[in-house]
Amino acid sequence: MVDHILKVPFLDLKIQHAELRSRLAAAFDRTLNFGWFIQGHELKEFEQEFAEYCDATHCVGVGNGLDALHLILRAYEIGEGDEVIVPSNTYIATWLAVSYAGAKPVPVEPDERTYNIDPARIAGAITPRTKAILVVHLYGQPADMDAINEIGRRHNLKVIEDAAQAHGALYKGRRVGSLGDAAGFSFYPGKNLGAIGDGGAVTTNDNVLAEKIRILGNYGSKIKYHNDVKGYNSRLDELQASFLREKLKKLDEWNKQRQLLARHYLAQLDANNLALPFVPDWAEPVWHLAVIRSKTRHALQQHLTQTGIGSMIHYPIPPHLQPAYADLGLENGVFPIAEHIHQEVLSLPMYPGLSTAQADYVINA
Repeated sequence: MVDHILKVPFLDLKIQHAELRSRLAAAFDRTLNFGWFIQGHELKEFEQEFAEYCDATHCVGVGNGLDALHLILRAYEIGEGDEVIVPSNTYIATWLAVSYAGAKPVPVEPDERTYNIDPARIAGAITPRTKAILVVHLYGQPADMDAINEIGRRHNLKVIEDAAQAHGALYKGRRVGSLGDAAGFSFYPGKNLGAIGDGGAVTTNDNVLAEKIRILGNYGSKIKYHNDVKGYNSRLDELQASFLREKLKKLDEWNKQRQLLARHYLAQLDANNLALPFVPDWAEPVWHLAVIRSKTRHALQQHLTQTGIGSMIHYPIPPHLQPAYADLGLENGVFPIAEHIHQEVLSLPMYPGLSTAQADYVINA
């Protein structure tokens, strides 16, 4: 979202695209001239480069981040009658992936300081039907994966990362994307690593899983016109792969810019009137979003808008209170921590190219 009338837009992708304009144009020409647009050289190269970046053995490009999570669950044969642990505090896509697979999302409350799923609460939600824990690295901050993986091992559960907001984030010095059994990434344009359109990927060290996902995402076919299973059409196209290859070269630099901006926000914002993000010692977030909390969020957001500053709410309604999940019968008050967070969160401008002067303008406002 780019708001051209604001002094400080919430997001401005024009800056990074202007920086890479010649490289992106060359990638476009390269792909156009080669004349192969689905499952070709650009995708193969990007998959190898992104797998190496995530310290994973495999990367499989898919249509979007939701598909990435859905295909992981399908490949693990998680479906009807099964349950998957999910955060109560997340974007609804995490839950939708479970529903698409035919399984039931079982919410667990977050640690209110980090907004990520609280490992201490997971065991209490496990039943004989539980097959996986779907962990979200929300806003670009990694969840406590060692504690979660230990629970997974103890209960024989798959641990799946929703890394849609956390490209390049570090947990105890290790990149997200290789911290569980598999990880799903989104390359939606506003992500830290964003395509110029939609896209997604799965990373994993599981050879069998990677092959299953390749087949599932290609109509259930390994050999053209030979369909082994009922699959889907979910493939990262050549053009987006070529753009992502160019952007991946800049990702660490862009993430460092986000980290510097976040430190500036944290050092200067008034912690007496706002709840500021908490970062554990073992986490190196990449600040996909800079989320504060205010007890007077509506008034604060109105004031920022009037001052010429863009902001957004991530997210106004928790998944269990969305009409889409009314069938679960989870009423208001069932998950009070998530509900409280959703009532107060407000995302401030955060993107590479946002100047210190603009950040100061936000802080002063």
